[in-house]
Amino acid sequence: MVNQETILNEVKKAVVGKDDVLSMAFMAILARGHILVEDIPGVGKTTMALAFSKALGLEYHRVQFTPDVLPSDIVGFSLPDKQTGEMIYKPGAILCNLFLADELNRATSRTQSALLEAMEEGRVTVDGITHEVPDPFIVIATQNPVGSSGTQLLPESQLDRFMVRLSLGYPDAEAELDLLRRKQEGNPLDKVRFTVNSRELAEMRSQVDGVYVDKKIFDYVIRLSAASRKHPAIVHGASPRASIAVVSMSKAAAFIEGRDYVIPDDVKAVYPATITHRLLLNAESKAAGKTQRAVLDEIVSSTPAPSAK
Repeated sequence: MVNQETILNEVKKAVVGKDDVLSMAFMAILARGHILVEDIPGVGKTTMALAFSKALGLEYHRVQFTPDVLPSDIVGFSLPDKQTGEMIYKPGAILCNLFLADELNRATSRTQSALLEAMEEGRVTVDGITHEVPDPFIVIATQNPVGSSGTQLLPESQLDRFMVRLSLGYPDAEAELDLLRRKQEGNPLDKVRFTVNSRELAEMRSQVDGVYVDKKIFDYVIRLSAASRKHPAIVHGASPRASIAVVSMSKAAAFIEGRDYVIPDDVKAVYPATITHRLLLNAESKAAGKTQRAVLDEIVSSTPAPSAK
């Protein structure tokens, strides 16, 4: 079986200088999660999604979200057959392995909510009939920073469906120079090779599922979540779904490192990407200039980790 390093090396052909972000995104895929990428336009969000779809051999659909995109564009709709009069289901864009929801926070709330059933339950319902999404099924949604023209905040209920929130950010000078050089030789995406099929990806996910988690690690995650719920700067802390996501991501992190058991450092490594978008700060903390990440760092530093032994 192709190892995870080979897969990531293929993706890195198209996305330069963002190895940590790519590793975190791949962990989320292995952990059966969905990915939210929040960043300004032009830093490679769409390229990253395309590179993963090619390297993993996934059927890929992309929708550019605007206020006039309808829920039926996403989940599909039914039309009467001219000959029989029976209603025929026309699949929407979401019926694929990897769905890129580009600039999700430009869409209406009604259209955004069309994603929820598919993300949570792996199916869509149209006219009372349920249709299963393919397996594997991954949503990579991008959003522009709040305050950009035409954007609106994603509701907390939808943010909680994403296992991680990532940010690519600007490349450093060396990485940007490398990117410009590669562009002169053609589209870097054209060099990304297929590495695994759906069966092999399913096997890798099963191996992640089987990574051992000690009771001390469960207790550590619970204490971190409890601390977020009691922190004076936070209105809404980490939900039980968030705790589950932390454990799943920690197992994927251990797998990436070649271990079949989770250690506390795995939890610390994935905690910021898994939790920050789920925390709602109070007005006083926002006015004081506190960020979700700064509050989260306080929680991690003040919560004792168990021994790795």
